[in-house]
Amino acid sequence: MKRIALFLMTNLAVLFVFSIVLNIVYAVTGMQPGSLSGLLLMAALFGFGGSLVSLLMSKSMALRSVGGEVIEHPRNETEHWLMNTVSRQAQQVGIGMPTVAIYYSDDINAFATGAKRDASLVAVSSGLLQNMTRDEAEAVLAHEISHVANGDMITMTLMQGVVNTFVIFISRLIAGAISGMNNNSEEGEGGGSFMVYFIVSSVLEIVFGMLASILTMWFSRHREFKADAGSAKLVGKEKMIAALERLKVSHESRLEGSMMAFGINGKKSLSEFFMTHPPLDKRIDALRRGDHL
Repeated sequence: MKRIALFLMTNLAVLFVFSIVLNIVYAVTGMQPGSLSGLLLMAALFGFGGSLVSLLMSKSMALRSVGGEVIEHPRNETEHWLMNTVSRQAQQVGIGMPTVAIYYSDDINAFATGAKRDASLVAVSSGLLQNMTRDEAEAVLAHEISHVANGDMITMTLMQGVVNTFVIFISRLIAGAISGMNNNSEEGEGGGSFMVYFIVSSVLEIVFGMLASILTMWFSRHREFKADAGSAKLVGKEKMIAALERLKVSHESRLEGSMMAFGINGKKSLSEFFMTHPPLDKRIDALRRGDHL
């Protein structure tokens, strides 16, 4: 309950700040909110703003959401191995040492996030450390380190920002045309026109958002293949294949998988077009064929 309240309060605060910034920009530049340039500015501010704020807060939000514990001083042999492995791989790809955390979950999972390549977070579940061999766990860590080295978090954020901006702009442009609201008439001040505008823009944002998600999900799947290839280069493709096969066995023993924002698990979906991660069989086949290597 506290996490939900914190999430809602954060989003309300962000919207409030963006509204103030938007009004200041309108006042300084003389733009009209109902003009195309004003609409585009608003769409870009809210489209990119939400994505950028999420990226900047990603480490703290991720740790809170899973209850992760940051390893500051390794307390046992497993934590020493984990820190040493991440440190070695980070040096191999030329990035700064990530913050390393463990969270307690039976799921075999891991994820990486962060706004900077040299200040990222790599977190692994206790289930992964308990159920995977060291070679398999090493491959998973290399997969996450590859995400960081490839700049996937930043690229995904920018892509999401562009998509959000497009969805907001087009939806409100069409809604304005349908409702008759424009900056040259006062008809848009009426409650009826505004209600039509609000309903149409809301529906269109949902529809266009779903269509646009096909593109973002495609990129998400593409970066998983690239991260698998990066892991294969760091530790050898047989280790990464073994890790994916272990994960496949784990999935087959459960009716439902779990998914982290940048984890190794994929969530089952009605259509692969809306999956964040490719099917495990396709990832294994791609490694065996040497794709992306």
